[in-house]
Amino acid sequence: MKIQQETQLFQAVVDLPLGKIGVRTEAGKIAELCYLPPHFDAKAPQDAVAEIAVHQLRRYCDDADYVFDLPLCTVGTPFQQRVWDAIRSIPRGSVRTYGELASHLGSVPRAVGQACGANWFPVVIPCHRVTAATGLGGFSRSDDPNGYLLGIKRWLLAHEGSSEYAWQQTTLL
Repeated sequence: MKIQQETQLFQAVVDLPLGKIGVRTEAGKIAELCYLPPHFDAKAPQDAVAEIAVHQLRRYCDDADYVFDLPLCTVGTPFQQRVWDAIRSIPRGSVRTYGELASHLGSVPRAVGQACGANWFPVVIPCHRVTAATGLGGFSRSDDPNGYLLGIKRWLLAHEGSSEYAWQQTTLL
């Protein structure tokens, strides 16, 4: 019963090579994209905006150079939006550390990490391109005991052509 209730939160649940993503829409825009644990069942799009999102997510999985053009709700604080804009500027196949982004933004790594964690539109705002100075970092939560989120991050970085060596040899924006 709980899984069915959780699935009802989304207008679509798409099963992709990286894992499952829930699509929540509101007033003709994408309100949230959410990485979901493997136990979620796929759910066909329930509205036109969810259908567009599912189509674009699939296109991205077929082509890492695909550029998203989704109507996104405006969310986040001004600082979070600055961080997300900086993340969007990281080219495919590249990564930056939390510290590098923080330095670029005149902030601190922890604040950048919190803004990454507050990203309502993962993949579209590619927070997977931000890593810890010592490795992958991020994408870890207490409610992810099996590590599906880190698996998603690894898939996304590999899909975009990042190598493990490159993750540790980054330069500032």
